[in-house]
Amino acid sequence: MPAAETKAPFRAEHVGSLLRPKELLADRASLDTGKMTVQDLDASTNKAIDKAMAMQADLGFHALTDGEYRRGMFWGEFYQTLNGMEERDNIPVSKFRDYVPDVMVFHENGGWGSSCVCTGRISHSGTSSLLKEWTYTRDHAAKLGREAKLTMISPVWYHLRYKEGEAYPADVYSSDKEYFADIAAAYRAELDILYDAGVRNVQIDDPNLAYFCSQVMIDGWAADPSNKCTLDELFETYIAHYNDCFRAHIDKMHFGLHLCRGNFKNSRHFAEGSYDRIAAKLFNEVNVHTYYLEYDTERAGGFECLAHLPSDKRVVLGIITSKFAELEDKAEMEARVRDAARFMARGGSEVEAMKRISVSPQCGFASNEEGNAISWDGMVGKLALVREIADDMWPGEP
Repeated sequence: MPAAETKAPFRAEHVGSLLRPKELLADRASLDTGKMTVQDLDASTNKAIDKAMAMQADLGFHALTDGEYRRGMFWGEFYQTLNGMEERDNIPVSKFRDYVPDVMVFHENGGWGSSCVCTGRISHSGTSSLLKEWTYTRDHAAKLGREAKLTMISPVWYHLRYKEGEAYPADVYSSDKEYFADIAAAYRAELDILYDAGVRNVQIDDPNLAYFCSQVMIDGWAADPSNKCTLDELFETYIAHYNDCFRAHIDKMHFGLHLCRGNFKNSRHFAEGSYDRIAAKLFNEVNVHTYYLEYDTERAGGFECLAHLPSDKRVVLGIITSKFAELEDKAEMEARVRDAARFMARGGSEVEAMKRISVSPQCGFASNEEGNAISWDGMVGKLALVREIADDMWPGEP
């Protein structure tokens, strides 16, 4: 599919992960206990994906995902399949920055589970961890007359959580610059494979960037004597790394960047803080086309920061919460969209600003396989509301 054929982002969007049916969760547990084969689980997963994609299409969504049903966590297994990276359990908590929001929450829940660590020079293995899920989703979306969207983990994932000197061995990399250069090369190799398989619409999921808005992390970083750079300098490093990862594909694919404040078990969020602190650099220096922003609660701040959004970029406003079942008031949400357009217009045309806005839930419904504190019917109701808002505000547009 030529890049020009994708019309992303659409007016009604969602962030990718969907609640897994209870039957699928039971089958996944059966595989772990040896009561089900990999082939049987694959067939069960395909059946669940078919149902989830039909639901999206029936509601009127045009960019469909597989609900991330082949993953246990939203980030998948990209890093686990790289040479020089290894997933390990029971990593000592002393290796983590305890003021990073997701690390704090994991500590509250009894300590860290598994995490990827760098063990040697990083490179792509030549095999994509995403290809199987993509090709099935691509082909089934085509049968439904829709296009598929692929969600991917951030290229800066795993780095922030580790204390200075713990993200990689000192005898392997002498600096973050060397470390990120190899990850960028691996990321571009992955995008090459995916592009050849027809991927044109990519959503990058990155809670880390929103953590730069968290006062807890800002204060923790400043108080940590081991850090060799300021938090602002680290943000600049991450921006450069993003752009290095995307530079060979930015004109061939649509890249959307999703920032949220955490989406853990039982609808637990990780961090708070408005986008104001990072907005100017985020919107003007990160080379992506669209920003998916969390705006379902006051913890994300107001829309003032959208004045920094360049006129050639789009925003998907996550005004509907995915965490709880109570439905938002449609009229209030539409008023919020118009409010966002007012700030984006910067005294100019709000009509033109509206052309660059879409709506969505603020995050996925199941960033981990257990899912949020919401039922399947509750989730469908939220997605239907997103579609209704889009139909009201942009009649006839997908």
